[in-house]
Amino acid sequence: MTSSPTRPGIYARGTETVDQILKAALAVLIDEGADAFTLRRIAARCDMKVGNVSYHFPRKEMLIQVMLDELVDSYGAMMDQMVRKPGLTVEERLRRVIILCLDDIQSKRTTHLFTELWALANHSDFVADRVRAFYERVHRAIGEYVAELNPDLTADEVHSVALFISASMEGSTPFLGYGKPWAHKMPAFTALAATSLIQLAKTVTSRDLEGLMTEAA
Repeated sequence: MTSSPTRPGIYARGTETVDQILKAALAVLIDEGADAFTLRRIAARCDMKVGNVSYHFPRKEMLIQVMLDELVDSYGAMMDQMVRKPGLTVEERLRRVIILCLDDIQSKRTTHLFTELWALANHSDFVADRVRAFYERVHRAIGEYVAELNPDLTADEVHSVALFISASMEGSTPFLGYGKPWAHKMPAFTALAATSLIQLAKTVTSRDLEGLMTEAA
């Protein structure tokens, strides 16, 4: 990882220190939860003084921003490796996105990290905004494939379908994520999700969405 001028904080003293702080911050959030996510606790975790941490990251929200930016980069690399390979059909690309996301939810890092980020977002407008921006990127990535599979949908309808696909996957976290009660059911859930969500993306019509919204009202 190298320093970047778009990051918050000050990085002139070298990236090794920044790496230590980021790893400690991630570990605190995953292992100890949102309540423990303070600069003092992060400093203790990486055996630094609070002043050293706050020099690079004056506010803990800045750590959230960097962590989410790096998550976007890491997911982008996984997409390049698994999804954006030449020779795949659009349907297969969407299938791989769904499988990638649900496989990732089974990891301790993702299950714990995102549930704690959601908790922080309930009490911080800054964190809520950063989490929203993260998911907007996810929805755009899914929406690209939905739009190709179902070109008759409007841009807003594509977003609705992409949002539904994303929410369906994320909603599995408290039930099937790492250490959760039905984690052993994730393979079956993944198979069902890949089949049903792709079928939905391919066949849902503007009339379907309009009719469903009318019924909901």
